[in-house]
This record gives sequence, structure tokens and C-alpha cells, in this order.
Amino acid sequence: MIRAGIVGAGGRMGQALIRSVLEAKGIEIAGVSERPGSSLIGKDPGEAAFTGKIGIKAKDTPKKAFKTSDVIIDFSSPEASMHHLEYAVETDKAIVIGTTGFSKQQRNKIKKMGKETRIVMAPNMSVGINLLLKLVNTAATALGDPYDVEIVETHHRHKKDAPSGTAIRIAEEAAKALSRNFDETAVYCRKGIIGERKTKEIGIQTLRAGDVVGDHTIIFATPGERIELTHKAQSRDTFANGAVKAAIWLVEKPRGLYDMHDVLNLKD
Repeated sequence: MIRAGIVGAGGRMGQALIRSVLEAKGIEIAGVSERPGSSLIGKDPGEAAFTGKIGIKAKDTPKKAFKTSDVIIDFSSPEASMHHLEYAVETDKAIVIGTTGFSKQQRNKIKKMGKETRIVMAPNMSVGINLLLKLVNTAATALGDPYDVEIVETHHRHKKDAPSGTAIRIAEEAAKALSRNFDETAVYCRKGIIGERKTKEIGIQTLRAGDVVGDHTIIFATPGERIELTHKAQSRDTFANGAVKAAIWLVEKPRGLYDMHDVLNLKD
């Protein structure tokens, strides 16, 4: 039986992860953590997740929470995730990271850490969104430069980073398929007299409203027709279920940095 540690057990993703682990086969909850000062410290997080008590109390540090875990599942903040990664390296534990908003420096450090432990990191753990990425690559390759590429993402009003990590990942996939430099072609907003759209731009537009879990649409448009690929997440459970699938997959793998395309066998 694989033993999982869950970060942020009192948050909405943490609660979804608790429910997902309890429903999955071959994996169980070994420990849970919450930020220092949280009212959940010392309490059973199953009650917050509406699953009933799970017989484990939330701890305020990884050392206390994940001592007996085989794999840590982390949807927190970039700073907290880096701390949990360091703990995973020190203790040779596998770790699944769904956190977004990492800086370039942090991403480079994570790549190096992949040589020291087992990591699955993806901005979106949904099976559907990772299939969408595959479709984006196929569409961009087939359509080529004559088609303008625009991405629109919508999330709840509380999301802190923009654009979403998923939107950036979609744009990167399109750029790769079109042999474009992502940093040079990505356009994040438009205002004023901007002139005609450049042929190789990849637009990424952000909306924040209400309680939207996550909507992503990529548009390929040329004079005369438009193709749209859309994914809409209606529940955080879809992210949690993907993360649990990744955790089960990762435990027996060699050290390395993986993504959900590895987990789902979607790589060419």
C-alpha cells in the first residue's frame, strides 16, 4: 500500500485530495500538513473534507507530517513547494507538485532536484487538459503559420498568479509545434493603438471572475475559419484524481523530473 502525505489539508485542493485518496485503490493517507497557525493543526482534516474522521491529525511541518509517507502531494505556493521539495530530497521521498507561479530561477532549481529524487510536476493534473495539450500540438503542427493563435483562460477571483500555469503550458506547446521562441512571441495583453497583429504572436489573455474552477480555450483562426479547443474544469476533483494517479505511478520510478504526459503515456 502506497502511503501519501497531503499538503494544505484544510484548503479546497487539500480537501479534494483527501477525498480522492480515500476513494482510490492501492494508496492511503499517511500524514497531512497545514501552514503554521492554522486552526486545523492538531485536528482531523477528514471533518473539513466532509469524509468523516480519517484518524490522522494535521501537523505544521513536513518533518512531522510526512515521516512515514512514500510520496507527498503538494498544491500550495511556490515558496512552500520549494520547502517541501528540499524535504523530499533530504528524505528521498517522491513528490507530486501541482503548484503554479514558479519563477524561472525556481523552475531551474526544480530541474536540478529531479536528479536527486522523483518528481512529477505539471501546472494541471487533469487527464482532460493533458489530452488537450496533445491536441494543441497536433493542430498547431497541421495548421502552421497561416493561423493566428490565441489563448483565453478564466479562473476564480482568488487565484493569485496570471496567466495560469496551464495557459502558459498550452502556449508553450503551440510554440514548440510551430518552431517559435515562446519568450519572443507570447503577448499577454493589448491596449491602445497597437497596430496590426504580428503573424507569429501567441496571445494569452486572462479573466478572473466568481468561482470559476478553470476554463481554457485555444483559438486557431485564419480568414474564413476558426478552430477552438476548450477544456472546462467543473470540479477540483479532476485535478485531485490526476494527482493521485501521478502519485501511484511515481513511487516505483527512478529519480527524475516527470510530467503528466509521462504518467498518462502521451509522449511521442
